[in-house]
This record gives sequence, C-alpha cells and structure tokens, in this order.
Amino acid sequence: MSAISKITAKGQTTVPQEIRKALKSKAGDLIAWEIAPNGRVAVRRIQPLDVEYLQAVQGTLSEWHTAEDEKAYGKL
Repeated sequence: MSAISKITAKGQTTVPQEIRKALKSKAGDLIAWEIAPNGRVAVRRIQPLDVEYLQAVQGTLSEWHTAEDEKAYGKL
C-alpha cells in the first residue's frame, strides 16, 4: 500500500487516513520515524509504555553523550 502527502514549508504533513487506520492512531498519539541504513524510512505508533520507559532511562544515558563519543560513534 502507498499513500502520498505533501510536506509544508514548516516541515509538517498530514498523515493520510489509511495510514492512520493501519497504525491504529488517533489525535494526540505519538509516532516514531525509523531510518534504515539503506535510507528507507518506517513509521510506527509509539505505545504509552514506550514513552514512559524512554523517559525513565533518559537520565541514565548521559554518560554516553560527550564530544568524544559523538566523534567516535556519531556516524553509526
């Protein structure tokens, strides 16, 4: 299945109805854009549990966010 939408000057777009239906999404839901190494992009609806988990672990990941880490691993 394929659906087309236009990106505005502000980088916004409307998620087509058939895509929203496939994602089982509604207004206020969060979606994640995932980029594969080959450049293909996938979108998925984020479950509330995913957001809670990410917020819980966010503070524990700061040790990996240094200029040296970015230089060594930034292009992975």
